[in-house]
Amino acid sequence: MKFARYELGGNTHLGVVSGGGIIPIDDAGFETIRAIVEAGSAGLSAISDYIAGKEPQHSLSDVKLLAPIERPGKYLAIGMNYAKHLEEADKLGVSYSKGHANQTWFNKQTTCVSGPYDDIDPGVTEKLDYESELGLVIGRTAKGVTANDAPAYVFGYFVANDVSARDWQFHTSTITMGKSFDTHGPIGPWIVTADEIPEPHALDLRSYVNGELRQHSNTGLMVHNIWNQIEYLSTAFTLEPGDIIATGTPEGVGIGMDPPTFLQVGDVVRCEIEGIGAIENKVARPT
Repeated sequence: MKFARYELGGNTHLGVVSGGGIIPIDDAGFETIRAIVEAGSAGLSAISDYIAGKEPQHSLSDVKLLAPIERPGKYLAIGMNYAKHLEEADKLGVSYSKGHANQTWFNKQTTCVSGPYDDIDPGVTEKLDYESELGLVIGRTAKGVTANDAPAYVFGYFVANDVSARDWQFHTSTITMGKSFDTHGPIGPWIVTADEIPEPHALDLRSYVNGELRQHSNTGLMVHNIWNQIEYLSTAFTLEPGDIIATGTPEGVGIGMDPPTFLQVGDVVRCEIEGIGAIENKVARPT
C-alpha cells in the first residue's frame, strides 16, 4: 500500500493511493499515519480490509499532498554513504574516506520536514544544495537489532531531499545547523509499505535541477546498507515507530560541481526513486 496525507477543503486527511487517485481512510479507526505505523501488521490488515472493494474518491491532481507522516520523533541521516560522494568530499578537502570507518550520522531537526511539493525557503544560506535520498520509516521499536533482523523493523519507504545549507553546515562539526533549516526536509510523495519494496538496495535514484539530470545512481551502491544502518543506530539508542531515516546521497550534488553550483530562487529540484515516486520542490522565498 501507499499511505498519504493530503489537504482538501482546508482539512487534513489520510488516504491510500490507488492508481491516480486516493481512497480516504479517515474512518478506518486511525487518526494519524503514525498510529497506523505503531499498530504494525494489525494496522496494515485493518486498512487493507477497510479499502477492499473501494474505489478512489479523489484524483491526486485535486488534492495537496502533505508530508506522508506527521512530525517524526527523530529524523536521522547518514552522510558519505556512496563511494563517489566520498570522492567529491575529498576533492573539496572534507576528508571522510581516510581513517573514518564508522558510519557518519547527523540529525535533521524534525521542524524541517515539509511536503513533497512544498517550496524550499533558502533562508539566510548563500549555498543551498540538494541531496536525493531513499528514506524509510521505522515500524517497530528497535533496540539492539541485528542486520539480519533489521528488515522486519522497516514500515515503508519514501523519497527524501536532504536539502543542505552548505555554508551553515560547517559552522559546527555536527553539521546539524546546515541540515535543519525550516522547509529543508521535503519527503514523500507517500510511504510505500515495505512489502512492495522487497529489495530496497536495487532502486534507481535520480535528481534533476530545472530538468537537468544531476544525480543518477542506485541504492545498491550504498557503503553501509540499510540493515547495517539500523543495527548501528539501535546499538546506541532506541528507534521508535514513526522515526525516519535518510539513507545517504550519491555523487552529483551542487557543491561537488566544477565550479560549485548552488540552488537559486526559482530553481526546481526533482528527486525520484524507482518503485516509489518523485517529489518536486521550487526554491522560493515566502511572500
